Amino acid sequence: MGTRYDQLRLAERCEIVRLRAGGLSLRRIAQQLGRSPATISRELRRNALKTNAWPGGYEPDRAQALAERRRRWDCRFKMARQPDLRERVRQLLAMGWSPEQIAGRLAREDASMRISHESIYRFVYHRSAQKDYWHRLLPSRKNRRGRLRRGGLSPLRSMKRRTSIHERPDEADDRRNPGHWEADLMIFERVQGNANVATVVERTSRFTVLFKNNDRQSKPIMEQLITVLSPLPRHARQSLTFDRGFEFVSWRRLKQGMGADAWFCYPAAPWQKGSVENMNLRIRRYLPRDTAVLSVPDETMGSLIDQLNNTPRKCLGFRTPAEVFRREMNK
Repeated sequence: MGTRYDQLRLAERCEIVRLRAGGLSLRRIAQQLGRSPATISRELRRNALKTNAWPGGYEPDRAQALAERRRRWDCRFKMARQPDLRERVRQLLAMGWSPEQIAGRLAREDASMRISHESIYRFVYHRSAQKDYWHRLLPSRKNRRGRLRRGGLSPLRSMKRRTSIHERPDEADDRRNPGHWEADLMIFERVQGNANVATVVERTSRFTVLFKNNDRQSKPIMEQLITVLSPLPRHARQSLTFDRGFEFVSWRRLKQGMGADAWFCYPAAPWQKGSVENMNLRIRRYLPRDTAVLSVPDETMGSLIDQLNNTPRKCLGFRTPAEVFRREMNK
């Protein structure tokens, strides 16, 4: 029988007690179970120690409970035992990656640094409880699990003769077909009037484009969209989906300027353009509401766009939006 290296099970621990009571040596017990003699020796040694609450001796149920607790503890502090892994995770968190993105990308790149996202979360919350505040590196910046309470949604203005998202064709709904985008405006405090940032996200790849606006007038925003997307091939700019904000009332210019259709979400239903809403939450880490956005250098905005498009996403199999977008364009 070959030697196995997985964890001992409760049935095997019971068998160790039975064989040991029968007078078998550790080597014979190991042969019977297909284990290494060192495994049996370590099992009896570490789980039979006398403590303040235990008189000593090996008991299968207690050994199983100790092993499960030890496994949970080890997972929680894997990053504490491996400083290289801890530093790597901290760097990626500081870059805006989520624990799931970190775990998925490390699994693809470096088997020696494999770790689950749950282990990262447990370590982060543990360090925050020790006043180390790792949670400030998380995308949500929460120091505990659970959903934060949010206020209600304000009603949005409707527009005449708009085309509802209900009428959007199947090929635009299906994320397997590239060339369909979602757009939204990120609003800031009135540090510089009505200055804002437009977020435009391609639905298949999550590839993101940002540009600044001096105000919320619709015509200039539509012209900026046409300028940004027109250089792409026709199949890569087929449609855009908006909410019902007044800044999108000039949507007909998109059809005239670059042949793109426009679709509009239902009132108070931002989840219908979830890709751009999710991206806005990510961008808020770098551009909070009190940002004087017109004073942000173009180089900084370009660096932010590069960072967003080169961050792996779980929904893309931990590939980056730039990788997927290039692949779709090459097709």
